[in-house]
Amino acid sequence: MTVEIREIPLAEPGAGPYGIAPGPDGALWLTLAHAGGIARLSPDGPVRIYPLDPAGARPLIITAGPDGALWFTRSGDDRIGRITVDGEQRTIALPTGTGPGGIAAGPDGALWYAGMTSDTIGRVETDGTHTAFSLPVTGGFASMITAGADRALWFTLNQANAIGRIDLDGRVMLYPLPTVNAGPVGIALGDDGVIWFVEIVAGQLGRIYPDGEIVEFPLPDRAARPHAIVADQEGGAWFTEWGANRIGHVDRTGRIEGYALPTPNAEPHGITRTPTGIWAALEFGAIAHLTTSPQPPPTRR
Repeated sequence: MTVEIREIPLAEPGAGPYGIAPGPDGALWLTLAHAGGIARLSPDGPVRIYPLDPAGARPLIITAGPDGALWFTRSGDDRIGRITVDGEQRTIALPTGTGPGGIAAGPDGALWYAGMTSDTIGRVETDGTHTAFSLPVTGGFASMITAGADRALWFTLNQANAIGRIDLDGRVMLYPLPTVNAGPVGIALGDDGVIWFVEIVAGQLGRIYPDGEIVEFPLPDRAARPHAIVADQEGGAWFTEWGANRIGHVDRTGRIEGYALPTPNAEPHGITRTPTGIWAALEFGAIAHLTTSPQPPPTRR
């Protein structure tokens, strides 16, 4: 596979692009964790920035909601934000100390988030109704969350070294990781219904099956600090290597390749997939766009 990477400047240095998701309007939407804003990259190139109030809201993860708007976590002021494709904003206040991190649209028409500093998984309806479910751990640091193929939500417990599953009634199951102190963070549903996740401390990828079976894949560079992950259409996945300044790929057999970013110390974080390729948020102030083409067959002599 041949990979081409180009970088698109997005914001002033220090703005901190972090989470990224495609919107229903065909644009890419990003959180600016340091500047306290939301950015929109339109399909034809222009970027628009929507400041948040207050600027210290520290938005992290963003996702398309079931209502045609974008929803995002505000870890700095314990809120869930909502922004329409026209830029109209509103927020939903969470209990103080919730620390919302990951967020995902659930199969029930609600948004589900991971409470990093509260040992909770929360559910927010589009009308603002909020419910929080306590986790059976203390200090587990629930980080990222994704909808599964089983009408449940799956999430990483970074400090509890486990993958969690919560059903729509709030019942929780925890699955300890085989590797001690692996530090799971990013998590994503694969097109085959199996969940992918990354282990930032151990330098590994993982797959968890619906029955709880876990398979781990060590990276060639165990110090790469994988951060976020998104499935591809062939049973593999793409992921950011925050500590190695690369975008990585794993195929369905477990074969792993890495692709260096053009700019040193770009700090790749969030990653997503659209019909036009793979996109990653680079904290230094840009987006990486990866396009692929099949490797040509060897020339016969």
